Amino acid sequence: MNFWEWYDRQLLATKQHDVPKYELEWLVLRLTCLDKLDLRLRSPSVSEKITPELLTKLDQLWQQRLSDRLPVQYLAGSLMWRDLDLQVTPAVLIPRPETELIIDIIAEHCQDAIYQNGIWVDLGTGSGAIAIALAQHFLKAEIHAIDYSKDALEIATLNANNNNQKIQFHHGSWFEPLAKLNLQNKLAGIVSNPPYIPSDEVLNLQPEVTNHEPHSALDGGRDGLDDIRELVNTAPIYLISGGFWIIEMMKGQAEIVRSLLIKNGSYTNIQIHQDYAGINRFISAQIA
Repeated sequence: MNFWEWYDRQLLATKQHDVPKYELEWLVLRLTCLDKLDLRLRSPSVSEKITPELLTKLDQLWQQRLSDRLPVQYLAGSLMWRDLDLQVTPAVLIPRPETELIIDIIAEHCQDAIYQNGIWVDLGTGSGAIAIALAQHFLKAEIHAIDYSKDALEIATLNANNNNQKIQFHHGSWFEPLAKLNLQNKLAGIVSNPPYIPSDEVLNLQPEVTNHEPHSALDGGRDGLDDIRELVNTAPIYLISGGFWIIEMMKGQAEIVRSLLIKNGSYTNIQIHQDYAGINRFISAQIA
């Protein structure tokens, strides 16, 4: 079987297995030296670029996608997020495109020197995507990243090194490492994409998520807000006056989180920000 015969069969299989067609194209492009034009024009040179061994590997991986519902990002072992090439495994949550906006929001609201030259912390760093993007944006800042998963920290450290960014990684639960570092009232900013899905809903997500992505990065407790409450209540101890606080959240949580910030009494300039789909996805605030 040549590549085009295989490719056409798999395009049909995407319909049968309810998998988006673009994922097949993405996997092929990620694992081969082909480009989109090769696929669009069905370039004759493809047969020279795709060896039988490579086609066998592609087929084995793609069958895992169809039968095991394994995310293509894990199959490829990497993905592009913003302009970062990141390695991913089932030890870390796959960085979503909408999460890229959290960096844009920070860039827009944190142009003063206290942010540009300050200390930033990414809590629950996972693959390290947010921390690495922060380091890339704030060239003079000191960036720390924390995760409870040692496996995730290994991936994050590897990603930071591969993208030439210097980040201080720490193992621990939320603010615990910061207490040991005596960073109380010293942080210019705190950013987090915490677990925010209610426990009962985690098992009802798409099989790609429920069966393969780490539940510790998804499960936010009974109402999905356990970790967010921790972030709201403890952050003021570590942020400087005017310090910036921003998290990602689930659809429908914005007003609840806003009320938590107001009730705490330490925050001002509370703003809700939408993602590409117009969903209230992020909320930011500053320490009064």
